[in-house]
Amino acid sequence: MRHHTRMLVAVLAGFLFVCPSAAFIPSYLVQDPPKPESRPAEAQPWYLAVIEEAVKKEQWVGLSFALVRDGRVAAVHHFGFEDREANIPASDETRYRWASISKPITAIAALQLAEQGQLDLDGDIRKLVPEFPEKPWPITCRQLLGHLGGIVHYTNGKVIALPIPTTPEHPYSDVVTALDSFKNSPLVAEPGTTSSYTTHGYMLAGAVVQRAGKASYWNQVKSRIATPAGMATFEPDYQWINIPHRAKGYKKSMDSMVRSTDTDVSWKLPGGGFISNVQDLGKFGLALMQEKLLKPESWKAMRTRQTTRDGKPVNYGLGLGLRESGKHAICAHSGAQEKTATYLAMAPDKGLAIALMCNTEGAKLEPLVKTLLERLLSGN
Repeated sequence: MRHHTRMLVAVLAGFLFVCPSAAFIPSYLVQDPPKPESRPAEAQPWYLAVIEEAVKKEQWVGLSFALVRDGRVAAVHHFGFEDREANIPASDETRYRWASISKPITAIAALQLAEQGQLDLDGDIRKLVPEFPEKPWPITCRQLLGHLGGIVHYTNGKVIALPIPTTPEHPYSDVVTALDSFKNSPLVAEPGTTSSYTTHGYMLAGAVVQRAGKASYWNQVKSRIATPAGMATFEPDYQWINIPHRAKGYKKSMDSMVRSTDTDVSWKLPGGGFISNVQDLGKFGLALMQEKLLKPESWKAMRTRQTTRDGKPVNYGLGLGLRESGKHAICAHSGAQEKTATYLAMAPDKGLAIALMCNTEGAKLEPLVKTLLERLLSGN
């Protein structure tokens, strides 16, 4: 299958990354997008061949890439299809689910409220969200943002959901009501004692943001983050809204690639429910690195490893995963969900970020990200 590649040099913004996959696509289902404009070989950046090889080898249906450096979103490229069956190539307009890269959004909103004295990150969250039942131990927002709150994820403990309210039409668009989907579940650990990744914990943090900021979670995110960062296509991935160029999702089934299910993610907006094009993911990363969204001390806190009660450091800060690439500190987040795989990786000391968004479920993007980062950080 040939893959269409397009490049855009933008003037403002920043970027991110995540994903896993692999699948055989029967030849009769393969359609070729329009051929790219011919360019001299020397005009093609080295990383295009690296990405094209990965796309071909892993047979990802569609992928978009953004590179942030020199204080801007310096390059955007697209491969494959937004909608394979309709022969629509991936483009600047294609919008992908962010999946878990939504979590840093919630962390930033909470840190902004803390900066403004509206939220005590170390206070009992039930003071703001009494709808969340009392547990054997108090839970703080800082613990939620660092995955240290002991909240159940999807399969690491018993998840107890209440019946979905019959009114209003989309009840879980309210982040407090969405807590009904797990709030009666027992904790999987005493808060502060162990690291346990959880989307439900970030849903609870989103409810804390809503109450602390005295406005809906989404309205706060829009005014606090999306607007300052210039993210024009960033919005909740509500299935009942007609979102233009929403990427079709694909997944491997037996020996072929089939369409993913259009699952509803409205109930987990603070932990995995946003959508945008790849440029806006880049703009988010750029705004974060340029300290347009947080004060320097809050941005540093976001990139500082959290520790368990016994002093053991974990590989997560406040909304970002943390690791090293050579001598450079990397902060990143990935996303994996129906219809999507995403990855945002930032090297703040170099002002460099990579964002990948893919519409193939299970696409393994991290090896590609590591390869690209190592070469870019070495001066390429």
